[in-house]
Amino acid sequence: MQGLIGVTQNYLKHAAILLAAGLLFQLAAFRSGAQDKPKRPRITGIDHIRLYVTDIDKSREFYKSTMGLPEGGGCVGDAAACLTIFRGRRQAIELEPARSSEVKNWVAEIAFATDDAGQMRRYLAARGVKCGSIEQKYSSAHFRVADPEGNVIGFVQRNASAIDDLPPQPPNEVGTRLLHAGFVVKDVAAENRFYVDLLGFRLYWHGGFKDEGLDWYEIQVPDGPDWIEYMLNIPASSDHKELGVQNHFSLGVKDIHAAADQLHKNGLLKFDGPEIGRDGKWGLDAYDPDGTRVEVMEFTPAGKPCCHPYTAPHPTP
Repeated sequence: MQGLIGVTQNYLKHAAILLAAGLLFQLAAFRSGAQDKPKRPRITGIDHIRLYVTDIDKSREFYKSTMGLPEGGGCVGDAAACLTIFRGRRQAIELEPARSSEVKNWVAEIAFATDDAGQMRRYLAARGVKCGSIEQKYSSAHFRVADPEGNVIGFVQRNASAIDDLPPQPPNEVGTRLLHAGFVVKDVAAENRFYVDLLGFRLYWHGGFKDEGLDWYEIQVPDGPDWIEYMLNIPASSDHKELGVQNHFSLGVKDIHAAADQLHKNGLLKFDGPEIGRDGKWGLDAYDPDGTRVEVMEFTPAGKPCCHPYTAPHPTP
């Protein structure tokens, strides 16, 4: 009996040693796998917004003459026209002919600036995101992915030469910076798994038409003040006009009343505002020839926002 007990004890001892060794091996493998996965490079802001348009000439004239944005080279893809926005860092509105009148979202692409497009693609691919190939154009590297609801998202790495050749600032320019882009979202949790959990976006502000409601959810890029805005509770049956209001982008200005005066001088006699929104910021709404909303807004709130306080820094001119 004692011999049997001794054998059993030795067996259990060896089994424990093997189990411990196996756990250590698995832990080492896990750590090694985690270390092998590429790290996410910085995402510093919005690089460009690409819009579908029905008439390139009419839309180009609106953004050049009415919004006062200079036209210049530097489209990262095959857009028909580029309008440059920001001094010192290139941001742009790109115009692309709509291939069908059945297009739902006329904001064709939202693209973010990153330090390393190749590293960003490796980071996303290693986490199961299907990525387009990297395209090189005008000293820039660019690729696209789709978010969980099918919105086209781009990542752009611009070299210094793509920033130094900015066109001169026109005297009739309305906005000096591209601040945010908004789009219809049905599933906040699914979108947050992509933008917050995977890409590192952080909450900026959220609120609604009523103090206890949630109609707008704003999250900033992880390494800058630009943000995207989820437009919530939008009926699936919404028509082109309503979707043009919801899928939008914004330009930042120091003084909304000066911006309104400039729009009048540029020939735009009818627009919504200026007024203080639920977010506490002065703003106004203009619409391009296809009904896409161009929100012009001040950089910082003039008063307390409804519903919830801001939780991240405001952009600056």
